[in-house]
Amino acid sequence: MKLLVQPDDGVTPLVKGINSAKRTIDILIFRFDRSEIEAALLNALGRGVRVRALIASTNRGGERHLRALEMRLLAAGITVARTADDLVRYHGKMIVIDGHELYLLAFNFTYLDTDHSRSFGVVTRDSELVQEAMRLFEADMQRQPYTCGTGAFVVSPLNARKELSAFLRAAKKELLIYDPCISDTAMLRLLQDRINEGVAVRVIGRAAKLGARKLIQVHLHARAIVRDGADVFIGSQSLRGAELDTRREIGVVFSDVKIAGQLAKLFNQDWELAQPAAVAGNGIEESVPAVEIAKKVAKAVTNGLPPMVPVLEAAVNEVAGNGVDIPLNSDKLQDTVKDAVKHAVKEAVRDVVEKVATLQEPGKGT
Repeated sequence: MKLLVQPDDGVTPLVKGINSAKRTIDILIFRFDRSEIEAALLNALGRGVRVRALIASTNRGGERHLRALEMRLLAAGITVARTADDLVRYHGKMIVIDGHELYLLAFNFTYLDTDHSRSFGVVTRDSELVQEAMRLFEADMQRQPYTCGTGAFVVSPLNARKELSAFLRAAKKELLIYDPCISDTAMLRLLQDRINEGVAVRVIGRAAKLGARKLIQVHLHARAIVRDGADVFIGSQSLRGAELDTRREIGVVFSDVKIAGQLAKLFNQDWELAQPAAVAGNGIEESVPAVEIAKKVAKAVTNGLPPMVPVLEAAVNEVAGNGVDIPLNSDKLQDTVKDAVKHAVKEAVRDVVEKVATLQEPGKGT
């Protein structure tokens, strides 16, 4: 089993996995804007690999992107299906390669999650987990019922509450938790019971009355728990009611001292850099001021911009043709580029803000 860490690993491991496929690729998508992954899927199709994509029927603020993705994949010859609408969200993320390798992810196939967020995934060839993932994918692809075959494969709303409650209850010494929003009353009570029994519980994210710390250096999109330095949960579900009981969420529970150690080391580093969450009078963490958020976003965006001269030269060559000398009105070009960039940024910011805002709303998420 291998741990994927974001934003350190990016999409490279996913592209390599897709490129390694010989026979089949099954991918479950909630959000998607990584052209590298799309290109890898098309390349796989071109070399004879059967590619199937199961795409969420809805996500807040991003449905038009999903529908456009469906059209592109269908046009290329990829088998595409849309999830049912019987649950509030189909929020799981995974890839199965050749029926024997599972990429189970807490992060989406997006720039925000892979380049600017703390999140995790695991790659495993454990036959039981891979087979369960394939069974779930097939059931949701065909919109048929799925029955959990093992507690190690955590699926909301079927066995998540039971298995995650048992996972937390079994802690003897320590629980290290990454979670954007722990708000489920039963889970909060269970964690408080563990604290009362002497278990050291630390949370990076949001958790009323548990002394959580807020990650500030990157966006938090992780759902992960390390128990007693040996056992791990990684998945798409937070410890809140909707993600346990009314949405399709997918995770795995496993024992691996090496991966638990990796996660614990990173958690401790993040913990030292994190800030205590500001708590309002009602015991709920206060929201970050919008100006502070805007400044951090603007800085991250500008730091990530490529040099403008090569981009402009490439655009001119594409429009006019290489080697063609055309007159340019610099003032007019500057104003036009400003308008075009402003429009593109507005579109991108609107989608991302709607996505991130979902984290603040009970019963919704990313």
